[in-house]
Amino acid sequence: MNIRRVGYGHADALRLIEEVQSEYVARYGGPDETPLDPLMFEPPEGSFFVGYVDGEPVATGAWRRSGVRAFGTDRTAEVKRTYVVPAARGRGLARRMLTALETSAAAHGFEALVLETGINQPEAIGLYESSGYVPVPPFGHYRESPLSRCYARRLRSGDVAPPHQGDRQER
Repeated sequence: MNIRRVGYGHADALRLIEEVQSEYVARYGGPDETPLDPLMFEPPEGSFFVGYVDGEPVATGAWRRSGVRAFGTDRTAEVKRTYVVPAARGRGLARRMLTALETSAAAHGFEALVLETGINQPEAIGLYESSGYVPVPPFGHYRESPLSRCYARRLRSGDVAPPHQGDRQER
């Protein structure tokens, strides 16, 4: 998978965001209503990525500055919009996207990642837990929801990889 940083308004990003919102409707009865501003995903405050296989957009992932305290630091970023299209699932693409998000956030000086997912996304919970994320107290828009689960992972200096072709932004 070729992972490229794109603007939040990039056509491929918008299409995949629409697909993930449809999935939230199917799993939870409504879209994710977390307030988002596209500028939250512009460096150095955040980044949005699309993953391509054979030139086709198949995955998304993003991070944005959070400030939620985790592991003794408020230099945290929040993972958002991690999604893989159904036809491309089961091939490790979500894990590759998550690794890219961790690398990018660490390169921007963040010390930990936090995220919120839901109990109706057992695949996501499995991915996060198997990637070293641990449960943390609820935060964010859905902190009062019994369906919400929050996780965090400390980023290590080894999480920063040298820039590669997939880091360039496309509009």
